[in-house]
Amino acid sequence: MDIKKILPGKLGFGSAPLGNMFRNIPDNEAYETVITAWESGIRYFDSAPFYGAGLAEIRLGEVLSRYRREEFVISTKVGRVILDEIEDVSARDLGEKGGLFEYGLPNKIVNDYTADATLRSIDDSLKRLKTDHIDIVWVHDVAQDFYGDEWLDKFESARKGAFKVLDRLRNEGVIKAWGLGVNRVEPIEIILALENAHPDAFLLAGRYTLLDHDRALQRVMPEVSKQGLGVVAGGSIQFWGTRWRK
Repeated sequence: MDIKKILPGKLGFGSAPLGNMFRNIPDNEAYETVITAWESGIRYFDSAPFYGAGLAEIRLGEVLSRYRREEFVISTKVGRVILDEIEDVSARDLGEKGGLFEYGLPNKIVNDYTADATLRSIDDSLKRLKTDHIDIVWVHDVAQDFYGDEWLDKFESARKGAFKVLDRLRNEGVIKAWGLGVNRVEPIEIILALENAHPDAFLLAGRYTLLDHDRALQRVMPEVSKQGLGVVAGGSIQFWGTRWRK
């Protein structure tokens, strides 16, 4: 699917702060932020279970449920499953960004890129987002910044599990598109070379900015364009979470 035909405009709203990133954000402040984005014309909203252990999805869904579903696009991510089990925040295995969401929900997070976990993650996200479908699904953070030397093992797990599930769901019309949602270019380079995975686009965060763009421009975007795929540049504008560019 051509990502340009899915995304409504060139700007989107990244909901990571709604998961109490860095600080304890009151519900009304979170809701007003989404409403302001809507009133400013934003119609693409991105989230993830990782953002506050589901809190961002819950808050985003609370506001977006007030609007007609066909008027906006939602993307979320798979690779982490939120459990009912409660744990000490300091004990969470959240990788190098664990401190980001210490004020989020206290539910335990499990990193899992298998087929079953992918399906469960999507089902749970549907409930938190209060919607009957998700337009785009990103495979989240399957890269070095979260898994260090083990990242290729995680990528292989996703290749055998999440990639195949998302290919099937896209082909069945359950979702419109899928790809990787990562902060590094290497996972994208690998999946672009695979013959048995067919992503539609990539959410590449923090690698298309004035300060850091060489690898994205020189290594990723030319091949993405050659294959007729798309790129969502995450974190390219400081106060808006996602920006589409191809």
